Amino acid sequence: MRTELERAVLTVLRHAGGWAVKYDGQHFGHSSDKEVAKASAHKRAREIATGGRGAQVLVHGEQGFFGG
Repeated sequence: MRTELERAVLTVLRHAGGWAVKYDGQHFGHSSDKEVAKASAHKRAREIATGGRGAQVLVHGEQGFFGG
């Protein structure tokens, strides 16, 4: 029997005149540069994944699909 864990969703979005990452109701990774905020989100997602939980990074206003 397979048990699916809910994955963590980290969202990069506009916040307080710049960019930030929202995760679990909290904002972190504040920056005036969207790419810096995205890097912060990906770093946290890797940490979460290393802990055994799935993680997904969404960037508000961007769409993208990865084939497989």
